[in-house]
Amino acid sequence: MDEQERKFKQMTEPPVHSLICRLAIPCIISMLVTSFYNMADTFFVGMLDSNDATAAVGIVFSMMAVIQAVGFFFGHGSGNYISRELGKKNYDEASNMAATGFYAALAAGVLIAGLGLLFLEPLAYLLGSTSSTLQETKDYLGVILLGAPWMTSSLVLNNQLRYQGSAMYAMVGIVSGAVLNIALDPLLILTFGMGVAGAGWATIISQFVSFCILYIGCSKGSNIQIRLSRVKLKPFYLLEIVQGGLPSLARQSLASLATICLNHAAGGHSEAAIAAMGIVQRIMMFGASAMIGFGQGFQPVCGFNFGAGLYKRVKDGFWFCVKYSLGFLIAISALVFLFAPQLISFFRNDPDVISCGAAALRFQCLTFPAQSWIVMSNMMEQSIRRTIPATFLATARQGVFFIPAVLILSHTIGLLGIQMSQAVADLCTLLCAIPIHIHVLRTMED
Repeated sequence: MDEQERKFKQMTEPPVHSLICRLAIPCIISMLVTSFYNMADTFFVGMLDSNDATAAVGIVFSMMAVIQAVGFFFGHGSGNYISRELGKKNYDEASNMAATGFYAALAAGVLIAGLGLLFLEPLAYLLGSTSSTLQETKDYLGVILLGAPWMTSSLVLNNQLRYQGSAMYAMVGIVSGAVLNIALDPLLILTFGMGVAGAGWATIISQFVSFCILYIGCSKGSNIQIRLSRVKLKPFYLLEIVQGGLPSLARQSLASLATICLNHAAGGHSEAAIAAMGIVQRIMMFGASAMIGFGQGFQPVCGFNFGAGLYKRVKDGFWFCVKYSLGFLIAISALVFLFAPQLISFFRNDPDVISCGAAALRFQCLTFPAQSWIVMSNMMEQSIRRTIPATFLATARQGVFFIPAVLILSHTIGLLGIQMSQAVADLCTLLCAIPIHIHVLRTMED
């Protein structure tokens, strides 16, 4: 318990700004490296001289979002509870939740893999594959599904470690797997001639290595160890996971559905359009990764201090994160807007892909800074168990507003509507997020 007491003081006594920065640095590194290796598949597959292969990676991205949604659901659901209970010094409760969240995610991953492989071809069409991209999609998708069990459970371990204030252990696990993935991609895709399937094998092998390192990290220092005997399949624990993880599940699930809608809409134009929009998604994810990592440094601080009743520290941390992430996103948006064609051509040097992707990228840059308020608000609300507003904000940008935007605009103004749909959704989400979170802030009294 001495180690736990020491961690409690580390999370509730130092100045909030320096504490967030200390915790955010490994999270930012993890997010940047993870986003980089997510783009590595697209980059090396783009060297295969096939728009269909590049399109297949973008199509399967939506299934990977589903797998991640399950992992984040159990990871954020259990992690939020763990940080609040550690803030209250309820260490046994935190240990019970850690084991319950981990094993539930592992079982869910096995279920996803089994069902996905059983219905592989219908699933490929559902995700947005066309007849010309079907084989490449199945090759990539079939391999990715094999790794679903350890992909979901490793996300749980990563998030539980973060919420305990052990971001460094989480970073080591994530970065190790990411570096391995980047090394395996050219080896399997190009040297061994495995094509798009090689990208899938590189991903699941590296994810398994991350899983092993993260699991070992849980036994180090004051971190909560994962023990099967601690699993509590009781309604109380499952309800806590639902309340803490629902925003993440909704966000990732609707992001996957949004990608499917985007693939179907773009597929009505050409394979080049599908490839272009998939590249745009990866680039914008990389651009947002540092900001999200910064917010992840705030989440354990938020959970610990909210659990301890130190609400002023929670609010100070929120405003600090919004201010600095806004400045960062403005700078990134300006750079991406200026060099949009060059960024697209880095992944696929095809005139049609570059033309389509550059326009979509520039539209998104116009509203990209809005994510500073949207994401930080969502992270804070999820950490303090404001499930309803957190779930709405989590689903708004890539679901509630994006899906209608891409469906309506693609039918009314064609390809231009597809390219500008994310910017429209961002603006609508911001207009809702500002009053919602201001109300949440006002309800927190010291």
